[in-house]
Amino acid sequence: VQLQASGGGLVQAGDSLRLSCAASGLTLGTSSVSWFRQVPGKEREFVSAFISYGNRQYYSDFAKGRFTISRDNAKNTAYLQMNSLTPEDTAIYYCAARNGRPITSETRRAEAYYYWGQGTLVTVSS
Repeated sequence: VQLQASGGGLVQAGDSLRLSCAASGLTLGTSSVSWFRQVPGKEREFVSAFISYGNRQYYSDFAKGRFTISRDNAKNTAYLQMNSLTPEDTAIYYCAARNGRPITSETRRAEAYYYWGQGTLVTVSS
């Protein structure tokens, strides 16, 4: 299984970015996919998840209302649309996935996901 994250870059505060996570060896239509982010020196934190078999979406408090997770089964790719970016959103963004769905209480935990992409850097300037 490989997850290829892309779409990061340098943007200004208030701009938007769309991150992509292309999967191979795993069918995202029957999998759960998530996004986490990490700032060097800090712990990895949950951003959003798209859970299979119900298509339920989860967001962290900082992502609600600004970020949208989606999935294109035909392209076997997941996306994270990020709007109204702020400098506090600067981080390396990782996509992660697993077969099926995690226990609900585990949805926001990195340990619930088996496969990880390499990360894509998002830098937001003020």
